[in-house]
Amino acid sequence: MTGITEDEVLHRTENNVSWITLNRPEAMNAVTWDQRERVIALLAEASADPAVRAVVLTATGKGFCAGADLRGGGGAAGERVAGDVARMIRLGAQRLITAVLDCEKPVLAAVNGTAAGIGAHLALACDLVIAAEPARFIEVFVRRGLVPDGGGAYLLPRLVGPQKAKELMFFGDALPAADAERLGLVNKVVPAGELEETARAWAERLAQGPTRALALTKQLVNASLDGDRAAALAAEATAQEINMTTADANEGVASFVERRTPKYLGR
Repeated sequence: MTGITEDEVLHRTENNVSWITLNRPEAMNAVTWDQRERVIALLAEASADPAVRAVVLTATGKGFCAGADLRGGGGAAGERVAGDVARMIRLGAQRLITAVLDCEKPVLAAVNGTAAGIGAHLALACDLVIAAEPARFIEVFVRRGLVPDGGGAYLLPRLVGPQKAKELMFFGDALPAADAERLGLVNKVVPAGELEETARAWAERLAQGPTRALALTKQLVNASLDGDRAAALAAEATAQEINMTTADANEGVASFVERRTPKYLGR
């Protein structure tokens, strides 16, 4: 990876939570190609690391993510030919959103400010979303004469239904955090000064949970929106079979029988 400095994507792990922070506040955290690659890599590392049991995606400054900053590299120089744009979308925005959806740990978005375009989709791909009161969500593509990318036309109808998704995408109006919560796009809205504290409390609670059971639950819920009932029930039975081999499942059952609080280890 080239063209990125370490401070453009901050990363730390605390209390089994991986904190991934976009840090280009002067650009409202418009994400570059290289930043995307770093975030994708960190999400993959979180999946594979037993010491990481939850992930928080957040940002510094007044913006969560103002969309894609294509000046950040990754584009082909010279004359554009047929296939270039589709390839750029597949390798860039779609890989970023897929990395969030496929991460084997629960991913929480702490949205500090404006989330526009791919920035909105980055937040909405997360398993839980906490937003600061000043945050706004904007399907900005129509303002530029563009088609939504980064999975927007896949994510939004599943969250708010097709009619509301079309309204948001056709007009491109800014959606305040409180309205986003009312529509079900956001789980919780808090004052800006309480965002990090609330995100930490939720993430550390997730990190104390049965990690593999949460991963399998995430897979089941995401897949249920695409498959039929028979496929969903078959996947549920398989997931339960797999989960019953984990130490945390055994601990959960034992703690119930013994009438005590379970202590999950993420295994």
